Amino acid sequence: METKEALRIALQSLWANKLRTILTLLGVVIGVASVIAVVTLVNGANVYVATKVNGYGADVFTLSKQPEFTNSYADFLTFEKRKIVGMEDYHAIQNDCRHCLEVGAMQSSIGKIVFGTQSSSDTTIRGYTSLMAEMQNLNIVEGRDITQADEDHAAHVALIGSDIEENLLKGDDPLGKEIRVDGVPYTIIGLSEKQGKTLGQSQDNWVAVPLTAFEKTYGASKTLTIYSKAGNAPGAMEAATDEARQLLRLRRHDLPGSPDSFTLETSDTLVGLWTQISGSFEAVAVAIAAISLVVGGIVIMNIMLVSVTERTREIGVRKALGARRSDIMLQFLLESGTMSLLGGAIGVLGGVGVAELITLLLGFPASIALWSIFAGLAVAASVGLFFGVYPARKAAELDPIVALRSEF
Repeated sequence: METKEALRIALQSLWANKLRTILTLLGVVIGVASVIAVVTLVNGANVYVATKVNGYGADVFTLSKQPEFTNSYADFLTFEKRKIVGMEDYHAIQNDCRHCLEVGAMQSSIGKIVFGTQSSSDTTIRGYTSLMAEMQNLNIVEGRDITQADEDHAAHVALIGSDIEENLLKGDDPLGKEIRVDGVPYTIIGLSEKQGKTLGQSQDNWVAVPLTAFEKTYGASKTLTIYSKAGNAPGAMEAATDEARQLLRLRRHDLPGSPDSFTLETSDTLVGLWTQISGSFEAVAVAIAAISLVVGGIVIMNIMLVSVTERTREIGVRKALGARRSDIMLQFLLESGTMSLLGGAIGVLGGVGVAELITLLLGFPASIALWSIFAGLAVAASVGLFFGVYPARKAAELDPIVALRSEF
């Protein structure tokens, strides 16, 4: 029998039992869809993280009281007991770190912004030194950045994210407008380019004021995050981080051989941490998919055994007309493989659809990985062929005389 003819017969059989085929495919669909959805979301998040880190610059590192991400609550409690990173630490790095090309610092809080009758109560308030907007790769599309003079005089000027312009100023020209930041008046001097959402949270709902003005309102007891640029020369990052680490250890009286009482993070640290986290997501997805595919494969095998029983007389007639064992096996293997491949295709579409829906509703970044689509289809087809071998062999080994006597 030609493969084309066997495929046509397999498709006709599947079409003749549409409801049974759909129910049989559920395990394969769920397994493939779960993997495709997770891989698409993780791949999108990887692209986003890499883009943001590259935006900050591969030559930028940070010094802070605790990491941006912690692995456990116990670690969080340990980090919380550390001394804050203060202005004296910032000035020590700024003045004494010879390998640091640029040094900036920031603090942050959540506060209320008021403009006229409009207000926002969950806005991030940032205290910036004069180089911070540049070091965080913020593109000022209107107006100007915070300057050293603004910082020296604790000027009441502010940069704003695009959410403030859109939601409070309603698209009006923001420059020169006065807003109240937790009750304190500030004049808008610059508007940042829209950054969009990530993980469901807007990256544009913020206001930045000079760090000195920030500390007058919120006090100097909040910890700082120090940003430093090392440059791209060979060995520059290692030299700058080593020098900055030694300066802070001396200032904070860390004993020789003891761990740092602060956290130093580079772009590689953040990417590595995210890769570890995303790897855990993918491992869970693979485990779920494996279980679903095994269940789906068993269901396919059972349905194919039922199909063999139902078509016993048909098999006897075909054998009596000269069909070989290989022809019968090919027919049933193609049928189970086609069924599973169809489930894989539906799973791919469903997985991509779920990922895009999550992106639409929550703003979680998604990026389709072509390899995952081909892998999903290949695994689905393999499951169908593997679990279809036993029913196909059983059909091929039927005695034509016995099969023709079947009453089915």
